[in-house]
Amino acid sequence: MRLVDNWQAVLKRAWSVRLIAAAALLSGIEVVLPFLNGALPIPPGAFAALSFFITAGALAARLIAQSNIGDKS
Repeated sequence: MRLVDNWQAVLKRAWSVRLIAAAALLSGIEVVLPFLNGALPIPPGAFAALSFFITAGALAARLIAQSNIGDKS
């Protein structure tokens, strides 16, 4: 396995990476939510559903060419 030459720029600017990070955050919230004993009026599975849609968006973003990655502007 070999990283792309501009992996730092990809990590900072790629929408797929940003969306995957958001999905990971939502998944973490979904795990912690039961420990709050209903303190938040959020239906069960809401963060899991959001995580699914964001992950699907990350897949789409991964397939779309992002020309601004690697630019120094």
